Order: sequence, then structure tokens, then C-alpha cells
Amino acid sequence: MALQGKRILVHGRVQGVGFRYFAQEVGTRLGLKGDARNCWDCTVEIFVEGSSEVLLDFIREVEKGPPLSRVTRVEVQDIPATRRYRSFTVEGM
Repeated sequence: MALQGKRILVHGRVQGVGFRYFAQEVGTRLGLKGDARNCWDCTVEIFVEGSSEVLLDFIREVEKGPPLSRVTRVEVQDIPATRRYRSFTVEGM
């Protein structure tokens, strides 16, 4: 299966609720690689790479979010897979 890349921008109450760590846990569990970071506009940006089927599972989980979050919108953009990620990390500790 071909490696695909996605840029996901998550809107809502997604900062200060463990969202980046949630994305890391889900991504790691699904065998995906990438990173999650907080943005200045109170969104969370995720870059993730994997097979199309597994990416769909990841996006479904991100749309739900962790218990304290409230996801109002998720923007998904196809991007080229770079293979630069070795694991799934959280940026901006």
C-alpha cells in the first residue's frame, strides 16, 4: 500500500485538554508516524503519514477527540508523504 500524507487542522476546544497527546497515542496505536502541535489560533495541527485505510481510522478518532475536548471542525488536506517521521511526536511541549 502506498504511503500517504495528511495535514489535519482541528478546531474547537482542543488546547489544554491533552489533544496532542491523544493524537500521539492514537497515531502510535495505529502504527502511523507524524506529529501534533498547538497553533497560535488555538487549533491543533497534525501531520501524519500512513496507508489510506489507517489514516481514515485516525481521522475518525481525531474527529471525536479526548474526553475534555470539543471538536467543532476538522480540515484534512492531502500532502506528499515525506518519510521524515520515525515515530509520532508531540511538538511544543
